[in-house]
Amino acid sequence: MKIKFCLRYETYMGEELCVSVCQSDGSIRQYRMHSSNNEEWTAIIDTPATEGNMLRYYYSVYRQQTEIRTEWKYMRHTLQMTGQGTYVCYDRWNDMPDDAYLYTAAFTDCINRRERKTLQADNMQQPVVLKVYAPQLRNNESLFLTGEGENLGAWRSELAMPMCELAPNEWAVAIDAAKLASRSIEFKFIVKRNDNDPSIIWEEGANRTIDIPETTENAIFVYELNRAFFLIDNRKFAGTAVPIFSLRSKGSFGVGDFGDLKLMIDWVKKTSQSILQILPINDTTLTRTWVDSYPYNSVSIFALHPMYCDLRQLPQIADEKKAAEFEALRQELNALPQIDYERVNKAKEEYMHLLFAQEGKATLASADYKTWFADEEQWLVPYAQYCVLRDKHGTPDYTKWPDHNVWDENDRKTLTNQRTKAYKEVAYYYYVQYVLASQMKGAHQYAQQSNVVLKGDIPIGVNRYGCDAWMEPRYFNLNGQAGAPPDSFSVNGQNWGFPTYNWEEMLADDCAWWIRRFSNMAKYFDAYRIDHVLGFFRIWEIPIHSVHGLLGQFQPALGMTVDEIEQYGLHWNEELMTRPFITDWVIDRWFGERAAYVRKTFLNNTANDCYELKPEFDTQRKVEAYFTAICNGDASKISDEDAALRDTLYALISNVLFLRDHREPNKFHPRISSQFDPCFEMLWDNDKHAYNTLYNDYFYRRNNHFWYHEAMKKLPRLVNATRMLVCAEDLGMVPDCVPWVMDELKILSLEIQNMPKEVNLRFGNLHHNPYRSVCTISSHDTATMRMWWDEDYEQSQDYYRTVLFRGDDAPHPMPGWLARDIIFRHLASPSMLCILTLQDWLATDEALRLPEAGAERINIPANPRHYWRYRMHINLEDLIASDAFNYSLEGLIKETSR
Repeated sequence: MKIKFCLRYETYMGEELCVSVCQSDGSIRQYRMHSSNNEEWTAIIDTPATEGNMLRYYYSVYRQQTEIRTEWKYMRHTLQMTGQGTYVCYDRWNDMPDDAYLYTAAFTDCINRRERKTLQADNMQQPVVLKVYAPQLRNNESLFLTGEGENLGAWRSELAMPMCELAPNEWAVAIDAAKLASRSIEFKFIVKRNDNDPSIIWEEGANRTIDIPETTENAIFVYELNRAFFLIDNRKFAGTAVPIFSLRSKGSFGVGDFGDLKLMIDWVKKTSQSILQILPINDTTLTRTWVDSYPYNSVSIFALHPMYCDLRQLPQIADEKKAAEFEALRQELNALPQIDYERVNKAKEEYMHLLFAQEGKATLASADYKTWFADEEQWLVPYAQYCVLRDKHGTPDYTKWPDHNVWDENDRKTLTNQRTKAYKEVAYYYYVQYVLASQMKGAHQYAQQSNVVLKGDIPIGVNRYGCDAWMEPRYFNLNGQAGAPPDSFSVNGQNWGFPTYNWEEMLADDCAWWIRRFSNMAKYFDAYRIDHVLGFFRIWEIPIHSVHGLLGQFQPALGMTVDEIEQYGLHWNEELMTRPFITDWVIDRWFGERAAYVRKTFLNNTANDCYELKPEFDTQRKVEAYFTAICNGDASKISDEDAALRDTLYALISNVLFLRDHREPNKFHPRISSQFDPCFEMLWDNDKHAYNTLYNDYFYRRNNHFWYHEAMKKLPRLVNATRMLVCAEDLGMVPDCVPWVMDELKILSLEIQNMPKEVNLRFGNLHHNPYRSVCTISSHDTATMRMWWDEDYEQSQDYYRTVLFRGDDAPHPMPGWLARDIIFRHLASPSMLCILTLQDWLATDEALRLPEAGAERINIPANPRHYWRYRMHINLEDLIASDAFNYSLEGLIKETSR
């Protein structure tokens, strides 16, 4: 098949264009293009027919054999070969459009899900194909062409030519040029609805015209036209955020599962919502205790958590006595108001072991399993061995295992050979992950068929003792801890304990680890939330010897030399500025009656009234270990008095003005929030002014462009790895460069009214929300709307009067009508998505919601050992049957045009 590619694209001297053609085996073949004027480029190729006669290709710009620009990945050109002859393709260069979200799977596979058809050009003497992008069309709409002359419908909508959708949002129609009265055609595109609605939408702008060349050859002309634009409003959608573990149905086993997810999808659809957002669903099994309930502490970015297995979808256990015992236990656990994480997981694991012994051999011999295993083997085999070794040695800390301290690729052959002992040890984990993947894919397909978008969550970190770090340690800085600087959640910052990423190593292979991670997510979701997107600009890296987050520093960041520091007017004294400032007045103020004990036990006198910490107590981890030891190894049993002493010693260790850079020891960073400590208080007034100027420059100006370029090295690769809709959690200490990048990559921001991004505002203005954003009231990390309302009466009174414009006293507790009013205002905001927690939706119905608002909380970020066990108090079956409540929500959503 001969194809001539024609593209008008202006290049600079030394640049050239290539066309890349996707081959049937998945490979890419490139062809150089030629131009006589650096503007009009052509290439002629011979290529064999492809499967379905569909050819996909794209254009790239090269300079000195290096690609410098390429078209947007998700607007590739599609050529359907409808007959024999030479195809002449007049194409347009496709950059990422402003409405790139309309090309994501959230829209094309869910919200605007449409049946795709092939182009019909049979029996045409001179077929001419017209192609156009029309992303605004909804799931019940189709594109038509009408124009001058009877063969084009004579401008009559009822005679318009139907077009077919070749690829997401790319429409095509074939015209027989031999039947046209003129080689010059004039036409427009129109939108018709597929139901009985007779309304027609005509595209904006002047009529389109094309002059079809005369040809004696058997040529088929293919024209790619400017995208069609219609006066169709931007659409807005409502959704619900709820963890899967929090779901409750009459048949679940004490925790929400993938079967309950389908019921939740039913409720979302019934109330005219379009989005269902969940928390991470990866395996977090480390200790087999409730501590593993933290869903952001995954041991594998690929493996799903076994507790989400829906046992109802599996064969019954043959042992009737055992089956009866499990049913009795299920009823007991399912009746609990909260999740009993340890009992639920122990019971489900026992059940799955029995089922594996009963069904495993047949399942692992099935064709479907073998196909799945071939696709997942890369991560599955190491994960299964990690699980076996973790349980065998009684610890996830692989550095303490007697052997196998890192994954050995040479073990793969043995672990996949069914005749080996090693295979028999790991096969159970293969089986469980296959069952989980099958159930989650089923829920995903069910959501797509229901026009509901499943939105997942990608945690910023992984556990330092998990399978990912064990399998590929080169990707992680295991001597650092990821966290967050001080914020409204925690005055000491947050220490998540995750290793930070070795971005140099990750970028060296084009972020292959991340691309595998995102590609795996796309099997289950059509949208996702990037947890702590600021970490892709810079991460708050805390030394391994620190407990709190105050001793962290942004990495990467431009540390300051001594000369730069002194240019601000500060005289550099390394000992005074980089070591804990400890004097008698500090000790007396902070430790009070225990000051003498502290001097004797923890400190050495250095000169006059100055001190330093003894070597055995000079880091927070050493202090932590000391107090844990005096509690016989159980830190939870520490007395309140000793806990206060320990925490004050932590503060003493962090009482410094500057921190030495983790990678360049001759550079320094101002310590975050140091102005609240004695190390700042002891400065002269002119030095305080100089330090504050330096501090503000460093944290808010110095790194902006540097961090922009750091993010642009990483995020474009990840955003373009899949067609999922990308949303980001961009809260906290947000540099100015973050909105630059998010706007450039069309990433949706997160907007929370009581955490405004605008300076000097107590509450954000909802009408100022950008369209490309997610609007919400609360999240899993915050108090729910009802809790927030009662936390601070002065704050809620201020909101009641200045935002809701009510002159009387704010009612407490929050009545249902008030919750409805606040939700209505959020739904009416310009944000594309308004996703509210299930608890906040329920707050509108005083009869349906939990009596005690405090029981609705999911997580407390300031507590790293929080027990994640919230579970909805109403069965999903009863929620779906709550017609009055559901009708009320549906009315709110429709009234605000969502």
